[in-house]
Amino acid sequence: MTESNGAPRGAGDGSMPDWEKRFRAPRVSLPDWAEDAPDRSLFVSNATGTYELYAWDRATGEQRRATDRPNGTTDGVLSPDGEWIWWFSDKDGDEFGVWLRQPFAGGEDVPAVDGLEASYPAGLAIGRDGSTAVVGRSTDEDGTTIHVVRAGGAPQEIYRHRESAGVGDLSHDGTLIAIEHTEHGDAMHSALRVVRPDGTTVAELDDTKGGSQELGLEVLGFAPVDGDTRLLVGHQRRGRWEPMVWDVASGEETDLALGLPGDVSAEWYPDGSALLVAHSFEARSDLWRYEFGSGAPTRVETPPGTVSGATARPDGSVEYLWSSAAEPSVVRSTSGGVVLDPPGLKAPVSVPVEDVWVEGPGGRIHALVQKPAGSTGPLPTVFEVHGGPTWHDSDSFAAGPAAWVDHGYAVVRVNYRGSTGYGREWTDALKHRVGLIELEDVSAVREWAVSSGLADPDRLVLAGGSWGGYLTLLGVGTQPDVWAVGLAAVPVADYVTAYHDEMEALKALDRTLFGGTPEEVPDRFTVSSPLTYVDEVKAPVYISAGVNDPRCPIRQIDNYVDRLVARGATHEVYRYDAGHGSLVVEERIKQVRLELDFAARHLS
Repeated sequence: MTESNGAPRGAGDGSMPDWEKRFRAPRVSLPDWAEDAPDRSLFVSNATGTYELYAWDRATGEQRRATDRPNGTTDGVLSPDGEWIWWFSDKDGDEFGVWLRQPFAGGEDVPAVDGLEASYPAGLAIGRDGSTAVVGRSTDEDGTTIHVVRAGGAPQEIYRHRESAGVGDLSHDGTLIAIEHTEHGDAMHSALRVVRPDGTTVAELDDTKGGSQELGLEVLGFAPVDGDTRLLVGHQRRGRWEPMVWDVASGEETDLALGLPGDVSAEWYPDGSALLVAHSFEARSDLWRYEFGSGAPTRVETPPGTVSGATARPDGSVEYLWSSAAEPSVVRSTSGGVVLDPPGLKAPVSVPVEDVWVEGPGGRIHALVQKPAGSTGPLPTVFEVHGGPTWHDSDSFAAGPAAWVDHGYAVVRVNYRGSTGYGREWTDALKHRVGLIELEDVSAVREWAVSSGLADPDRLVLAGGSWGGYLTLLGVGTQPDVWAVGLAAVPVADYVTAYHDEMEALKALDRTLFGGTPEEVPDRFTVSSPLTYVDEVKAPVYISAGVNDPRCPIRQIDNYVDRLVARGATHEVYRYDAGHGSLVVEERIKQVRLELDFAARHLS
């Protein structure tokens, strides 16, 4: 890095444990690049100990830290002309703020949009000339609004609705705007609307109507050619995510039956002649190139593991962010070599992941297992439950699970019903019996782990962050006799209070999951709230929470903790000055160290 080599304290010190090195080692995201100035790129790195945005001029090799805030910055966009970096400025991680911008070469940060008050972000698309942008906003008072902003002019509102929505994309010539919306009230399955910059409707596509199935759509991007009215769209018509091309002018839909078994997404190659296809199946992923002329995909070679992001460059090469459970992440190119290799400490490798399939109440459950090399069971075992819930654990590098393995634990990660990557029905299955469905799957895998000899039944840890933290608190309350320790990071603890305090987009999601508000379906919220079962908790519980968290707000966590205190239950609480997690490396290390220490004390 130009500003600093990013070497942390202790780099080269053999006394630093491997688990800590993995957190301290500089990491980078997949670089975004300017469409009309491809030598200019923007990426995220933790090189100075906090995740921030970096500008990279590939022609000169210069890398410059563009943002510098105590709690970090990761939400940024490079304008297509490469002249401006837009970044979202919130307060201490609360996700409520405004867009600022600065020249790519450096300079003062200035408000990117005059006349729009602070809000939660709901998408952003910037025109190729850099002077036009489409800005999505969300507030508790207004719901979602979308505005067209032109240099020197007042923002023009083109969309407003109480339900959640967002900016999908702006066409190459700036004449069409794609919007994802949930006006039908189902926040898990969006419909699409394409409008002109004055807000008049050009076309609609809605797969939630006219059938018994709940099907979603997503915007993948307009064709990168002036005057081209083709929009690449993700759909679920065959029970999983797949791409198709929708000509919004003629209404023609071109199905792309790629013959790949998992979820498929795609983006355009820069000349619009082909698609870069990202395929995810059973916790791994790979890349393909789809030629419109041949109608058949050809494989883009990547190592076995997980591709977390990929982009096609103007020369036809593909850059991608890759890792596996054993190998740390790296940005590679199909043209050969590593694209970004930050200096400083290198992350030590971990152990590979093993696949386990367990029969569960809703079908086969996929779990990923890591354990210390050469170990034999039964082992103390951490069930690390992923967040989302619409997410999934994959064969990718994660410093947290690797830290537990280093300390002698087995780690089991369960892709429970609600997870992505196993078809629409698997993802949608948790509705109405929220939390309880997921824990049924975790229980099935837990029974396998004990009966197989992997896990010590007296040393089982339930752990997770966000939705995983919620499932942890719900699990230690509804299954009090099987868990020895619970570790919940930024959790939902009191679901009714969480609903009333959380950001508007999550209120919409909860109404979809539960079938209404807490006032409309009180029994569903009650049966799925950890607070309902707090008096049944036997395991020692550790909770960490960001005091500015808009997703799992602090008041509802305090309500849960107050009940633990009232009954003298064994617990510890760590509150920190950030939002839904921290972007500061030292803070992340501190939290892992506290969790490791808590587990060790209560499992001995």
